[in-house]
Amino acid sequence: MDKPIGVIDSGLGGLTVAKEIMRQLPKEEIVYIGDSARCPYGPRDPEDVRRFTWEMINRLLKEQMKMLVIACNTAAAVVLEEVKRELAIPVIGVVHPGAISALKVTKRDHVAVIGTAGTISSGAYEKALKAINSEVKVDSLACPPFVPLVERGVFSGDEAVRTVDQALTPLDEKGFDTLILGCTHYPLLREVIRERVGPDIELISSGDETAREVSSLLYHKNLLYVDDRQPQHHFYTTGDAKRFKRLADQWMEIDVGHVETIQLGE
Repeated sequence: MDKPIGVIDSGLGGLTVAKEIMRQLPKEEIVYIGDSARCPYGPRDPEDVRRFTWEMINRLLKEQMKMLVIACNTAAAVVLEEVKRELAIPVIGVVHPGAISALKVTKRDHVAVIGTAGTISSGAYEKALKAINSEVKVDSLACPPFVPLVERGVFSGDEAVRTVDQALTPLDEKGFDTLILGCTHYPLLREVIRERVGPDIELISSGDETAREVSSLLYHKNLLYVDDRQPQHHFYTTGDAKRFKRLADQWMEIDVGHVETIQLGE
């Protein structure tokens, strides 16, 4: 079907999911909104997160999307089930795919989750993990400094190393063997996090499993685009378009093309 897949996030983080969808489904068109002007969502009141998320969704409905991916863990934790009920198109979050990925690789049934304050306080990952395996042990930790760091384009270097080191200290000696990067911004800090936790810890990003779920759902609903083409992706931000494009080009490792600044809400 010649309609785009909508992807929404509080800012840059959802690009980690969009990149994987584009890799696994190279014929599909992506329409992306990153709400960088109001990022981060993690510390915000859930009702604000709900309102902001619906504003992005309503904007994307104008694009005639065939599927929606809520690539913001905080937003998914707050509003995913409501959106699924309200929309007539398939809707996917990133929490369940991330939980599935973690349970596939943990050897000791001991998983740690890092995320925003909103995601961690919601208990979304622990609920998703235990719904699949009630025996799994889960350690959860909010890492509020990570999203602002990524939104500034600081993915490596001394500041990133110091910030990650301090934030992850409470997880020292916990004994987990798998760490879920429970915010789509966090994979942009993957190498710094890897250095901090060591090579024996499996790092889980939800992008890969989410893209597989997107592919499977589109196939079963007969919504895949089947003809040959070079899709024209569209990227929108509520923040500075030039800055968003520079960081998106860097992370996606492609020229994402024109990025447009839009306004949401009043």
